[in-house]
Amino acid sequence: MAGLVSGCGDRPPAAGAPFMPVADIRLLMNAVLDPAADVIWGSVGTIVTAEKTEELEPRTDEEWTAVRNAAVVVTEAGNLLMLEGRAKDSADWMTFARAQVEIGARAVKAAEARDKAGIFQVGADIYNVCSGCHQQYVPQMRDARPQ
Repeated sequence: MAGLVSGCGDRPPAAGAPFMPVADIRLLMNAVLDPAADVIWGSVGTIVTAEKTEELEPRTDEEWTAVRNAAVVVTEAGNLLMLEGRAKDSADWMTFARAQVEIGARAVKAAEARDKAGIFQVGADIYNVCSGCHQQYVPQMRDARPQ
């Protein structure tokens, strides 16, 4: 999913900004956001085969901590997407990024509560926000790439 996002067209921050983004959108997605989302998506579910049914869920303190940490990364990556120089516009881009922060915060709470159903639901919600943003912005960024 994240591999579809291009960093082309990223703008530098305004002069005097107190931050300096190093990763473009593509790198931020590939190195930060997508791996963290994968932890959440892979943490809870059911695998059914002809031989057996396997329930996936974190079982140890360390596994729940990994899910919580991934949720924190997903949440804070939403904030990183809103930084000047990364934000593609002040309308829908910001709406998607804020939704990611809100859903990520719910994922943190679900992981801290060891709520398997909650993690499963926020996983779906994260997917829906990512998909909606990609549907709107990936073609725009892809088409902006130099030939």
